Amino acid sequence: MPKKLLLSNETPTLVAERLHIWGRSIRTQRIRQHISAADLCARMGISDATLRRIERGDPGTSASNFMNALLVLGILDAAAPALPTAYWSTDAHARARKMSNSEDDDDF
Repeated sequence: MPKKLLLSNETPTLVAERLHIWGRSIRTQRIRQHISAADLCARMGISDATLRRIERGDPGTSASNFMNALLVLGILDAAAPALPTAYWSTDAHARARKMSNSEDDDDF
């Protein structure tokens, strides 16, 4: 069964705008670097139709395809900088602590 594509009206506006900018950036850099669509597809291991969807900023395209295109073109760090370690460096087995009674004012 074919995979269902995410409709553009279901995508938050900020995400849709970012994908559109990434897609335009990928196309612009591909052309500036004189890389043909077929060559970029071969480097990434994707079809020409997928590249067209990436360059349009289609939200149904996987995030890894966008990131791979940005990486191959050398603009990944500019387009999607790495998150600070505070966002991802925690103990994988840590659990959330229960709040004490004085801190637990909300009853819902």
